Amino acid sequence: MNTIDNIRNFAIIAHIDHGKSTIADRIIHSCGGLTEREMKAQVLDSMDIERERGITIKAQTVKLNYKAKNGKNYILNIIDTPGHVDFSYEVSRSLYACEGSILIVDSTQGVEAQTLANVYQAIDINHEIVPVLNKVDLPASDLEKTKKQIEEVIGIDTEGAIPCSGKTGEGIDNILEQIINVLPAPIGENSSDLKCLLVDSWYDTYLGVVILVRIIDGKLSKNMKIKMMSTNQEYIVEKVGVFTPKPIDINELNSGEIGFITTGIKVLSETKVGDTICDALRPLKKALPGFKPSKPVVFCGLFPVDSSEYQKLKDGLAKLQLNDASFSFEPESSSALGLGFRCGFLGLLHLEIVTERLEREFDVNLLTTTPGVVYKIFMNNGTVVDLHNPSSLPDPTLIKFIEEPWIKATIITPDQYLGSIIKMCQDKRGIQTNLSYSGNRAVVNYELPLNEVVFDFNDRLKSMTSGYASFDYEIIEHREGDLVKLGILVNAEPVDALAMMIHKDFAQRTGRDVCEKLKDLIPRHNFMIPVQAAIGGKIIARETIKGFKKDVLTKIHGGGATDRKRKLLEKQKKGKARSKQFGRVEIPQEAFIGVLKIQKE
Repeated sequence: MNTIDNIRNFAIIAHIDHGKSTIADRIIHSCGGLTEREMKAQVLDSMDIERERGITIKAQTVKLNYKAKNGKNYILNIIDTPGHVDFSYEVSRSLYACEGSILIVDSTQGVEAQTLANVYQAIDINHEIVPVLNKVDLPASDLEKTKKQIEEVIGIDTEGAIPCSGKTGEGIDNILEQIINVLPAPIGENSSDLKCLLVDSWYDTYLGVVILVRIIDGKLSKNMKIKMMSTNQEYIVEKVGVFTPKPIDINELNSGEIGFITTGIKVLSETKVGDTICDALRPLKKALPGFKPSKPVVFCGLFPVDSSEYQKLKDGLAKLQLNDASFSFEPESSSALGLGFRCGFLGLLHLEIVTERLEREFDVNLLTTTPGVVYKIFMNNGTVVDLHNPSSLPDPTLIKFIEEPWIKATIITPDQYLGSIIKMCQDKRGIQTNLSYSGNRAVVNYELPLNEVVFDFNDRLKSMTSGYASFDYEIIEHREGDLVKLGILVNAEPVDALAMMIHKDFAQRTGRDVCEKLKDLIPRHNFMIPVQAAIGGKIIARETIKGFKKDVLTKIHGGGATDRKRKLLEKQKKGKARSKQFGRVEIPQEAFIGVLKIQKE
């Protein structure tokens, strides 16, 4: 019989590519979770896209049995977490289900921005932390320097830090012993009433919604009637199980354990992550604190390139939402692009992954509009409106002021690149709040408007620092900004798909760039086409696409017939005026893609 003292629940946290999933593989292997034949690299990364990009998107969990050197048997529950900033909500809820964390730092790279973000989350909820220095088999590994950096930048003691290598398996036994000796056992009573935390849920084609739970007190067994406290709905537990990493059915979960249940729920929206589950016959008075729901921060329009694929796109979005509740969508139509959806994402990587999955799994060709953020519009009559799409901005005369979201960014960089990073942040209206050094690396904190960061900040940061800088952010608040809606008119018709919210200081330059780009990309017609950028009713930039001119004078021989020439030219002019009146300008898809590109540059 396993007592609660023999259970250890821990999360693995680290920056991207520092070796979380590889070390999880090693721990699974050395505890005998899978046989040699079943092992494959990154066992816990189940989606194709995770395996191809070599990143973790969904947090995964495993229950292992481990016989320690003191002869006792222990149960280890691991949660492998994502390292990317877009998925930090996945990390925060994984940490709540554990009592301790293994912090992995790549001994060739040192502490990076995401390491900091995740470690601070763990420290905030009083986790015990075991530092692990990975990749010691590489010649560039520098243990002393990395230890010093962890102490200086994070401020945790590295005396017991374990050198290891996920590749060769060196040091894995020490990590397992350290987990048992350093990390605390969970606290809970089997005899109490059931109190359990809903950590995650996903949709399975055969079982319906599978719910990952962490039992705090009491027992959760098969055929028990349970109640979700946020919705007051009651369900019967049909199946109880654990992942070892293969799913295995058991009869009950005791306090301190992590496992999964199914209850015949068909829709994910009924299972709120962070909800408290209790016994329907003995309900709790007070729910657990839960988590903040993840809010989409980046919005963009997704349109099918071929309008006949609209239904396919709609079905694809609905299916993806089954497994990713953090992503939202609603229908929208655009005069230029036809019918599509306005979608909300947690960040740009999230956007990229959702669009890639749509194209790959549902075979839809997509066109995405410029990503934008959510603005708060304060109206003169005292109401506040959330603006997701710039083309639906209310009349400027009714608006008191507009607020935009700001973030707190942490950038860690080798100091030779510091100057160019500071210049880029200043150009993007940033406010520097802190600058400190650890060895030859600088840690810079900036407050920046999310609108400026969302598009290409990370790409530019990586390219100007040869990939050595790392960047992490969290949203802090909405602040008033001097923002205007930049509209683009082609042949005096507004093109709603190209409208954008922009800071007044940058409007003129961006308007000019967009007009120049469109002039090159829209093909010539039989009539002249003006391309204009406007703020409200004021035109701030213009380019003209010349019309084709047919030579109507070739039929006339001889010199002096000027009246006939004039008549023919007049007739041509009238025809052009008429065709301009009825002619619609076709804007090719390349033009939209081209404009999105300049905004990147």
